[in-house]
Amino acid sequence: MRDISGKSTSLRTAKAMALVQCSEQALEKVKTDNLPKGNMLDVGRASGFLGAKNTHMLIPHCHPVSIDALDISYELIEPEHSIEEVEGLNVDYGIAIIAEGKSIDRTGIEMEILTAVSVTALTIYDLLKPLGDEVEISNTKLLNKTGGKSNMRAMVGRENKSAVLICSDSVAAGRKDDRAGPIIQHLLEEQGGSIVDFKVLPDTPEAVQAQLKEWAGRNIPFIFTVGGTGLGATDTVCEAVQEVIERETPGVIDAMELHGLQRTPLAMMSRLTAGIYKKSLIVTLPGSSDGLRQSLEGILPGVFYAKKMLRAARVKS
Repeated sequence: MRDISGKSTSLRTAKAMALVQCSEQALEKVKTDNLPKGNMLDVGRASGFLGAKNTHMLIPHCHPVSIDALDISYELIEPEHSIEEVEGLNVDYGIAIIAEGKSIDRTGIEMEILTAVSVTALTIYDLLKPLGDEVEISNTKLLNKTGGKSNMRAMVGRENKSAVLICSDSVAAGRKDDRAGPIIQHLLEEQGGSIVDFKVLPDTPEAVQAQLKEWAGRNIPFIFTVGGTGLGATDTVCEAVQEVIERETPGVIDAMELHGLQRTPLAMMSRLTAGIYKKSLIVTLPGSSDGLRQSLEGILPGVFYAKKMLRAARVKS
């Protein structure tokens, strides 16, 4: 199964449909609740609920997700009663099954909703088949879905210009290789970031502050520092950044800390800072590979939405 342990929990929604075509006579028996096997719509709805809850047991690569809301509804299709979801289809009589669901989880709920309409359609097929051979299942499809990083990436767009500052005495002196640079470059570019400048400097407040101010003066909207956030006496990046920023953004820090703590208690050892200087958002990140990756996973790509807010502030001013 695909590894989703790095994903953040978020609200996910999905809507799907399936269509069961039948004869006019069969549909009339549905309307009058006069079927050989008894009540159909309630049984179909119950089977859809069970199908959704057991999706991960039926489809090998599906992760178990929490189903926080699930609704299954029906529309009876007749020549004088058409619905938007089946417009353009050559259907005279039938039953449209519409399922909608919500989940607060690390992966989407669309497979559960598609399973719900599919199992409901199969149940209805089973209940209608004694009435003749005209029953047919068709047009099972996802109508829409929301949530997750793909939805957020559409909101924040691409080419979010970023500058990266690696703060490390040993890397700057050439005593150690830079392992953090490739990680942050990959994650930023994967989530729509474009690195326009990249530097390695010693962990000294004066050098760090001068570089941050230079980048902010160039109106680079996102500035990320890497390293110098630990508990050591030489870890001074957070203090240096705090002296530069004009307004803090505590929500960015909260997102990084929460995501990290859900994966390791060692995340509490990082002293993170984030805030606005001029029209730039400055974010400090841990220097360790795991800490860096987890902190970025907690805020990307959502943090790029700050660009629109910073632009709006510039227009007002």
